[in-house]
Amino acid sequence: MKIVVTGGLGFIGSHTVVELQNSGFEVVIIDNLSNASIKVLENIISITNQAPTFIKLDLKDKAKVQDFFRAHQDIKGVIHFAASKAVGESVENPLMYYENNINTLVYVLQELNKLEHSNFIFSSSCTVYGQADTMPITENAPIKPAESPYGNTKKIGENIIEDICKVTPDFKAIALRYFNPIGAHKSAKIGELPIGVPQNLVPYITQTGQGIREELSVFGNDYPTEDGTCIRDYIHVVDLAKAHVVALQRLLNDNNETNFEVFNLGTGTGSSVLQVIKSFERVSNKKLNYKIVDRRKGDVISAYADTTKANTVLGWTAESSLDDAMKSAWNWQQKL
Repeated sequence: MKIVVTGGLGFIGSHTVVELQNSGFEVVIIDNLSNASIKVLENIISITNQAPTFIKLDLKDKAKVQDFFRAHQDIKGVIHFAASKAVGESVENPLMYYENNINTLVYVLQELNKLEHSNFIFSSSCTVYGQADTMPITENAPIKPAESPYGNTKKIGENIIEDICKVTPDFKAIALRYFNPIGAHKSAKIGELPIGVPQNLVPYITQTGQGIREELSVFGNDYPTEDGTCIRDYIHVVDLAKAHVVALQRLLNDNNETNFEVFNLGTGTGSSVLQVIKSFERVSNKKLNYKIVDRRKGDVISAYADTTKANTVLGWTAESSLDDAMKSAWNWQQKL
């Protein structure tokens, strides 16, 4: 079965391509290389001994998106990762985020919706919950006004997909709301490698540990948490990638209960920024150079998942610990 993975050379996308190929799928990757390297393709091939089809394409180009789908009428599903993803950057440049995350989604859905049967996996986020009232967060938690333009694009994206599912019986979709993906493949051939200064915590930690960055900034230590720093649910990227394959198979096998389903993907455990730093120091045997600075706009205090639905309905469970994930991230950084 031929599956399209947009943003397939990115962090989560590349790991998902590996798991798809390991599960017997034929993969077509779309990526504009705006935040990824073509070397990732070589490393995917090295891991799986299979060459996915790669097409360099900017999904903001509607005509080229149409051309692509006309040439690939035999696809069985799309896993959509292609999006800008940094909270802080989205606050500073909201229009770029709305154009890149919403327009591209619409263009892909317009073409996918023309096919006889459509299966769509959406890369969503726990940011749709904003600052949830209670922890852990279930899928039934209220969807609150987004704390950032990035979070808003995920909420709007889900709304668009759900609206299509309501009026198109043959269109099936699953939105996977993930918490904080970290880590790298056990081969250390693929991992998180943002272009420029990292926007996410763990690559900044590992680059600081390696000496590439002089110092890590911890944004605030006066939050109402045990150690004053923000709490997140950090999930190993390989566990996350496997969940996408399970979700896709659910749609392909017609096991979905409704046309539009939502699942939280996390470990169910919240870890503070300082706990993540301590985990890195444990697995690397290095002291990290960091300092406390002012809070960052757009950050919620705490967010970690209730994974009951993913565990019981989807049949997926995260297997790796925080230390496992941090060790793999450090191995990846050292290999770089």
